[in-house]
Amino acid sequence: MTSTKVVRYSEAFKLSVIGDLESGRFGNPAEAARAYGVKSANTVRTWVRKYGRETLLRKVVRVEKPGEKSELKRLRDRVRRLESSLADAHMDSALDEAFFDLLCESTGTDADAFKKKHAAELLKRPGKSSGRGRK
Repeated sequence: MTSTKVVRYSEAFKLSVIGDLESGRFGNPAEAARAYGVKSANTVRTWVRKYGRETLLRKVVRVEKPGEKSELKRLRDRVRRLESSLADAHMDSALDEAFFDLLCESTGTDADAFKKKHAAELLKRPGKSSGRGRK
């Protein structure tokens, strides 16, 4: 069983860290945490909020055009659908290859020789680039 070391910081220490943030010695809580050996920048952020110095914390403001959020959602949905379709295509291809190998094995046909022999025929078919298309 591992024991967790709990570190308690004095009020003076916390105020010193916050003071260095205010003076500009550190650009953000993460830098201050590293410099003082505080385990997490979130700990320093908590102290900043506790002592009412939220102005030291950067706020992220996102400005969007009307409809940008819905466009982002639409694009994420499209990526998800395309990834799913690609996974299905890979699965179909793997199944086709496995069935082809089983067929060649059961008929005693050399798979590579069969492919070489019939590749030219498949390429000659109008509108077909390979013989594996499914509809």
